[in-house]
Amino acid sequence: MEFEKICVIGLGYIGLPTASTFASHGINVLGVDVNPNILQILQRGDLHIVEPGLRPLFRQALQSKKLTFADRPTEAQAFLIAVPTPFKDGKLADMQYVISAAESIVPWLRKGNLVILESTSPPRTTIDLVQPILEKTGLKAGEDFFLAYSPERVLPGQILRELVENARVIGGINPKSAQAGCDLYKIFVRGEIVQTDATTAEMVKLMENTYRDINIAIANEFSRLADRFGIDIWEAISIANRHPRVKILNPGPGVGGHCISVDPWFLVEAAPDITPLVLTARRVNDSQPGYVVNWIEKEAGSVKGKKVAALGLSYKPNVDDFRESPAVEVVKILQERGASVLAYDPYGEHSHIDGITLVNDIADLGGKVDIVVILVAHDQFMSMTPAMWAKSDTLPLVFDTVNIMNTTEWINTPLKVYHLGVAEWKNKRT
Repeated sequence: MEFEKICVIGLGYIGLPTASTFASHGINVLGVDVNPNILQILQRGDLHIVEPGLRPLFRQALQSKKLTFADRPTEAQAFLIAVPTPFKDGKLADMQYVISAAESIVPWLRKGNLVILESTSPPRTTIDLVQPILEKTGLKAGEDFFLAYSPERVLPGQILRELVENARVIGGINPKSAQAGCDLYKIFVRGEIVQTDATTAEMVKLMENTYRDINIAIANEFSRLADRFGIDIWEAISIANRHPRVKILNPGPGVGGHCISVDPWFLVEAAPDITPLVLTARRVNDSQPGYVVNWIEKEAGSVKGKKVAALGLSYKPNVDDFRESPAVEVVKILQERGASVLAYDPYGEHSHIDGITLVNDIADLGGKVDIVVILVAHDQFMSMTPAMWAKSDTLPLVFDTVNIMNTTEWINTPLKVYHLGVAEWKNKRT
């Protein structure tokens, strides 16, 4: 199948890099988004998201005139749906954006076209939700037009490289649809392209993130057990991982982002009677921010009236993505318990998070707080020294939830440093 023009619906963390990558390979791409602010930013040549390497690729695509923008689709050979699938009440998948995107394609769908859903979705979304909408045209999926599901499987901070290099899964509603999807993505994908059916492809994405969620949950439980039994979980994990068939992940303040913290719920929603392990892992990770605050209060006493510096708000290191961030949840719980919190994130300069006060310079916090909580292992925090926090007569207590304050400089500091998952007597060594 040949492609002269494609339409990418949804210009977020996945849609915009994907559209820019196709355009850089000579394909005419119409990027569609219903948010007028996003369209205005993109049309003036700026970006609304931060992703390494995206700006030059995006500007090259604009200058070549291969990438344009609109608030609705037009005719194209292929349509890619890359819109959000957030939660609604009860941890249920909100499919309104997928529904709206599919409906926006209906007036423009023609015989021989290809439609691909990329949005992470509950199993059978492609065939039970998207297909009936598109067939309102009178065209038959798999016969008159091709329909497939292809999940994004990339890591924020490395999206452009992984879009090209990672293996790609194409799940068609029939083999011809899978092959059409393969024809599209082989324009830029250098990794293996695996063809399967649509529901299997949907499950693959959910399985990958659920597997990781469960592994993080056991690491978080291990950190709680370490405190109970009087050991250092970081040392224990390092030793356990010397076993050739063991790879325990690191604990932390919780699980965030729009994948690992969300996707397992789609399985629980779809089959609540046979997913007790998935549900338990979700509950463990969702409760971890509260556990972190309880740990802080166990060591520092009540946080009511205390001034707290929270370092890091994104859901993972070195990105500007604050969706479902456990660090944000920790700050909110601290505030609910009466703490006065000032937060700093090196990637949050232009961000706004309701109810949280962000400062633009970490130096503004030194000597002014009672408690310091490190919530994200940003590279910028690796070079942080104890000296900036020892500027007042009363030294703050430091709580490290990601184990980066473990250098000789921090071990020998007069500051009292606590590490998540390290028993009290071992913490006192610092």
